[in-house]
Amino acid sequence: MLSKFNRWTFFTFTNNFKKIIMEKANPIITVTAVFVLLFSYGNMSDNLFAQTTSKSVQTQTKSTQTVTKPVQAKPKSTQTVQTKPKSTQTVTKTAQPKSKPVQKSSTPAPANKSKDVGIVRIGTQTWAVANLNVSTFRNGDTIPEARTNKEWVTSGESGKPAWCYYNNDPANGPKYGKLYNWYVVNDPRGLAPAGWSLPGDADWTKLMYYLGGPEASGRKMKTTSGWIDGNTGTNESGFTGFAGGYRVENGTFLNLGSIGTWWSSTEGKASSAIDFYLSLSGNLGRSSSPRQRGESIRCLRN
Repeated sequence: MLSKFNRWTFFTFTNNFKKIIMEKANPIITVTAVFVLLFSYGNMSDNLFAQTTSKSVQTQTKSTQTVTKPVQAKPKSTQTVQTKPKSTQTVTKTAQPKSKPVQKSSTPAPANKSKDVGIVRIGTQTWAVANLNVSTFRNGDTIPEARTNKEWVTSGESGKPAWCYYNNDPANGPKYGKLYNWYVVNDPRGLAPAGWSLPGDADWTKLMYYLGGPEASGRKMKTTSGWIDGNTGTNESGFTGFAGGYRVENGTFLNLGSIGTWWSSTEGKASSAIDFYLSLSGNLGRSSSPRQRGESIRCLRN
């Protein structure tokens, strides 16, 4: 559309032109002039319209360019998404320590769990090849150690469990094991480690006769060293019987190197129990001894 200034100019020009035509020209010239005027007005309108249209197109182009700018910014947000693997790596790092406590989690072994130093098959029986050397019952309760003679006598008179090393010397433990009174043997808390039992009279007798009876079996059970005066055995049975001695009721230690004694789980008469022993002879003897006495224990595999 024409601006106010152009319309006013056009209007003034038209009026002046009409006056001139009316005054000086004939009707034909007048008609011709009118056509010329209309043609000029049409060209001016077209030019103005074209300019206006061009400006609006430029304006639209600018706005279109402006619209495209945010579209170019979108890849930036996509780049931000690439940071996710970093957070994943962080989670992995924190997750690694969680596995460590799974490797540290372990259940403590029972205090009387036997260190299996070895077994030997003799006939249909499986025996340990070392004397028992534990200081707790199977349930983990402690067996009192009686070091002095008074402690040993007190335990025996009261019928309480007790143990000691020969001569109260721990250096004798690895070779001879511990000496126990019989009240340890029959305690309901159990002495033999899991998978083992304490042999009874019948078990010892079975071993004896498998090896040839009382006179022949002892020599086959005794060790090839550790016996005084050369009274050793052949140990062909594999029993490995040392002369570990014993402790009598008043607390005195006797016969290390000359006698080895082992409790059975079988009761004897009154306050006694059945035991078996190796001596300087080649025999395996059987006797009934006071329960206060301290003797070795050999376990039998279940």
